[in-house]
Amino acid sequence: MARNEKIIEMKFLIIEQDLRVSGTSQGVISRSFLAKLRKAYPNSIIDVLYLKHHYSDDQLHLLPVNHIETHVLNLKIPFFTKLVNKFYWRLFHESLNERYIHKVYASYIAKVKYESYDHIFIRSAGIEHEMILATHNLPILKKAIVNFHDPYPLPWYVGSQKTLSNIEFFRLRKIIEVVEQAKTCSSSAHLMSNDLQYLYASKKPFYTLPHQYDEGVFDLSDKEGVLKKTKKVTISYHGAIMFGRNADIVLDTYKELVNENPIFKNHTEFIMRLKSSENQRLRDKYVFTTNIQIFDTLNFSNSSNEQIYETDIAIILENGPLYCNILVGKAPFLAAYKKPILSISPKKSELRNCIIDQKYIAVMDNKEEIKFKLEQLIIDRMSSNREVFPFGDYFSDKNFKKSLDEILQA
Repeated sequence: MARNEKIIEMKFLIIEQDLRVSGTSQGVISRSFLAKLRKAYPNSIIDVLYLKHHYSDDQLHLLPVNHIETHVLNLKIPFFTKLVNKFYWRLFHESLNERYIHKVYASYIAKVKYESYDHIFIRSAGIEHEMILATHNLPILKKAIVNFHDPYPLPWYVGSQKTLSNIEFFRLRKIIEVVEQAKTCSSSAHLMSNDLQYLYASKKPFYTLPHQYDEGVFDLSDKEGVLKKTKKVTISYHGAIMFGRNADIVLDTYKELVNENPIFKNHTEFIMRLKSSENQRLRDKYVFTTNIQIFDTLNFSNSSNEQIYETDIAIILENGPLYCNILVGKAPFLAAYKKPILSISPKKSELRNCIIDQKYIAVMDNKEEIKFKLEQLIIDRMSSNREVFPFGDYFSDKNFKKSLDEILQA
C-alpha cells in the first residue's frame, strides 16, 4: 500500500428526506449530521440518497460527502386513488393516499445496493415519517439504523391536539413492524428514545443521538435582512409557536420588567422572529410596548447572523405544557455560539437533561421564576459579554462520536 494512500474506515449510506438550507430545522440538523459524521470518521466513504418533495437549491456542494444521488419525487396522488380513499379509510382504517406516497419512496429505496455498505442510516423528517414507513418489509431494513426526528403517530407528539382513532392505531401497528425489522433505532432525545421503545414494544434498545450543528455546511454570507440591535442588550426568539410553546408568558414577563425598571426600558429590547399565524395577534397585544418588536422569519443565513452577532440573550420555547420529550433543533445551534439562553420549559423536558446550570431554564407556567431568571440574565449581560456554556459539552464532537460509536456497535 502506498504511504499516502488513505485507509477506508467504513462505508456509510445516509438516506435523507430534507437537506434544505432554510425554512426547516430538519434541513439544518441533517446537514450538520453529515458534517459531524465526516469529522468522526474522516476516512470513511459517505454516500447520500436524497429523496425530496420539491425542486430547490440546497447547496449540496457544501456537504462533505463522497456522492449524493438526488431524486425529486412526484407525490401527486392519482384522482382515482383519492376518490376511492374517501370510503376506503373509513372501512379499513388505512389511507390509500399514504400507501401511494410510501410506494413512491419505496420504489427508490428498493433499488439501493445496500449489501456493500457497513452502516445505513434512514432519517425521518417532519411528522409524517413517510420515508421510514416506506421501508416497511424492504430487505434494507435488516442493515439499517432508523432515526426518529419526532414521535409517530401524531397523537403521541407532545402538544399535539390530534386525537386517537382507528387509523392512528393502524399507523402505530405499521411503525411497530418497521422497528421490529430494523437493525436498530435511535432518536435525538433520551426521553423520546425511552418513550418510543416502550410505545413500539421494541425488544431492542432505542439509542440517543442528539441533534448537531456545524457552521461549515452553510453559506452565511447573506446578511441583507439582518436587524441591527439598537439597545445594549437584545433578547430574541427565532422560530415557530406550536405544540404548546408559550410565547405570551415570556413576553408578558419582559413587559413587566420594562415597566418596572427604567434601565431595562432604556437599554433592552425583545425581538421575535416568528413562523406562526399568531404574529398579528401578538403585534396587536404588545403594540404599546415599544421594546417588543415582532417580525416574520428570515432565511437561515440572515436569521443566523442576527442571532450570532445581534442577540445577547436567546430564548428557547420547548413544547408543553406538561412534558417535552423532543430535543429542539435550536439547542445545538445556540450552544455553538456560547450565548446566554433562557429555556421556557415544562417541568419534565429533554433540555433539563442537557442544560447544566438552572439559571438558564425556567418552568413555562411559572411567571415569577421566568421573571427572576430573565432579570438576572439581563443584569449579567449589561456588564459582561463573556462566553457562556449553558449546555456544557453536551453537543461536543467528542460526545457525538461516543453516542455514534455506541449505535454502530449495536
